[in-house]
Amino acid sequence: MILALTVIGWLAALAVGLPLSVLIYEMLAGLWPSSSKTQEEPLPSIAVMIPAHNEETGIAATLADLKAHAPDDLRILVIADNCSDATADVARAAGAEVIERAHETERGKGYALAFGRDHLAKTGAPDVMLVLDADCRLHAGSVEALTRTANAKNVPVQAINLIDGDLSAGPMVQVSSFAMVVKNLFRSRGMQRLGGAALLTGTGMAFPWELIKNAKLATGSIVEDLALGIELTRSGHAPFLLGTAHVRSAPADMRDALAQRTRWEHGFLQTLRSAALPTFFGGLKRFSLSEMLLGLHLMVPPLALLLMLAGLAWAALAMLAWLGGVIAPAAFLTGVLTLAVLLILTGWIIGGRPFLSFVSLLKIPLYMLWKLPVYAGFLKGPQALWNRTPRRP
Repeated sequence: MILALTVIGWLAALAVGLPLSVLIYEMLAGLWPSSSKTQEEPLPSIAVMIPAHNEETGIAATLADLKAHAPDDLRILVIADNCSDATADVARAAGAEVIERAHETERGKGYALAFGRDHLAKTGAPDVMLVLDADCRLHAGSVEALTRTANAKNVPVQAINLIDGDLSAGPMVQVSSFAMVVKNLFRSRGMQRLGGAALLTGTGMAFPWELIKNAKLATGSIVEDLALGIELTRSGHAPFLLGTAHVRSAPADMRDALAQRTRWEHGFLQTLRSAALPTFFGGLKRFSLSEMLLGLHLMVPPLALLLMLAGLAWAALAMLAWLGGVIAPAAFLTGVLTLAVLLILTGWIIGGRPFLSFVSLLKIPLYMLWKLPVYAGFLKGPQALWNRTPRRP
């Protein structure tokens, strides 16, 4: 009986202990700031693609901001994708090159990107192609830094992609913004420093033309950036996180933030299920550290779900220890979970306070409950369609 309880206990402890350990290593490696510098080399030719679906109210401001912080000869291509509003007309009036796409069934950002890339190939391919979402802002100097780095390293380059800090927002929105800091900054930077691939996050991305011209973009994936990052890492071109480039978006309202997280986390969980182990073992077969580490990263569920699962496992192991005296699995998980939580709190102290107030930090347990419908919905049937996230003006 004790042997059986011991085996069950260790299986449960390791099931959540492994992803917690990956999180710990990424956080340990990624907490300190980056000191990377971009070399001042001649600027290659650039085209910025902006996929836009019903963005008439915000596209002009995005274009004005981009022009204010970018080279004068920058080519800006807006793909008005399945729009039912005046997005195309507003973008043209703002001085952008605009193409329009409409399709009954092939809907989603991946199709829009493929359509735009094919247009660039026909009308004059750039040396480097950038992707910017229609509701995002690149900081000054980021276009040049991303372009030069992508051209010099011949890899995809990702700007640090975060939501603007807003301590007046509701606590659930604040926690969601901080979760983005943990994933897109600390964990991505840590994975890169360990020898792995940084994450592509869908906006503020730069691609050497030779890498992107034949990449598989035209898919209905709701996490097309994640799929593209896996594909490029497998081909030996692991994405690079550039600490001197930044892209930001405004926070969404609470209801819209939940819809956004549902889309992204359902897509990530589908990727975890289908690609984590193949990516890890593919990297093992090819002796590719970046691919193996990306596979391990993909095995880590979204943070709220991971902490919920770890809490449930800890409670079950504590019960087993009380019933049968099997203490070691519970002690192991206690140590790993405690360290993970301490590192997340350290991340909040180092870089999370502009995004999450102390009062809202205390409401993280409520945030996990707020996310329960997201995970319940995944069990019923993953979200399969891309949806636009409304942003605050």
